[in-house]
Amino acid sequence: MKQVSFIQAINDALHEEMARDERVFMIGQDIALYGGVFKATKGLLDKFGPDRVIDAPISEVYIAGGAVGAAMVGLRPVPEIQFADFITPSMDQIMQQAAKMRYRSGGQWTCPMTLRVCCGGEVGGGIYHSQTNEQWFFSQPGLIVILPSTPYDAKGLLKSAIRGDDPVIYFEHKKLYRWIKEEIPEDDFTVPIGKAAVRKKGKDVTLVAYGLMYHKCLQAIEGLEKDGISCELIDMRTLLPWDRETIFESVKKTSRAVLVQENTKTGGVMAEVAASIMEEIFDYLDAPVQRVCGLDVPNAPFAPPMERFFLPNADKITRVVKKVMEY
Repeated sequence: MKQVSFIQAINDALHEEMARDERVFMIGQDIALYGGVFKATKGLLDKFGPDRVIDAPISEVYIAGGAVGAAMVGLRPVPEIQFADFITPSMDQIMQQAAKMRYRSGGQWTCPMTLRVCCGGEVGGGIYHSQTNEQWFFSQPGLIVILPSTPYDAKGLLKSAIRGDDPVIYFEHKKLYRWIKEEIPEDDFTVPIGKAAVRKKGKDVTLVAYGLMYHKCLQAIEGLEKDGISCELIDMRTLLPWDRETIFESVKKTSRAVLVQENTKTGGVMAEVAASIMEEIFDYLDAPVQRVCGLDVPNAPFAPPMERFFLPNADKITRVVKKVMEY
């Protein structure tokens, strides 16, 4: 075992997968000579050379489109979108090409591409460096969407994504890069895609979250337990396909659900989870399903007090949990 940061876990996964499979290559802005703006790709150029670690121009169309083409002819590209905020130019390549490749070819073609995307607020990045836009991709069949919360999952899920045959949008929350550390195995391991993790057992209410919000839930639970409220905490890890069975079984046990996401409330991941709970296991509920989300504004403000006002936090989660416990 060794203790690593979130970003070191990602870097280790990239080193190991590129060494394991010569078909794996990377392309993105500033990923080669500079080692990435957050140093996620540090050391890869020296080890694997410029043919496999490629500095791209400032063109997300080129990065994603080139990766789709490379994947179609047998390579395993790991392109990087430097910030989630700038992913929109590549939407056609992702949504119309990568996501539909297997379906429109009757399974004759696949697109084994893992698109790494840096996302997230609480870093003072302002409106164009703070977005968590996973919900744009969550509704697109043909894609896999991952947003890990821990170094162990960051490494294991990234390795699973690179080894798989389907296009993956792999979100990395920048706040977690150096804030979260964990002991993980030095030996090779993977984490299964599509399986949530029950991080904490409880009996009164189910909390469901992912990414940074998983850690905000942990903070809230500390105070809630002092007040005698037993919380079960589920980390989704994979958003598409999401683990209905694990979440449903937990809600059946606790009869209450509070769903937490950083992104804006309308049309988000947790809107789908809430609707599915209401449709499929309504009879088990003792209270309405509640959501704690970012505000419905374009995105996180730059000013720190306004950013704090915009984002969910432990206090907001605590208030909503206590509200559902009143039923």
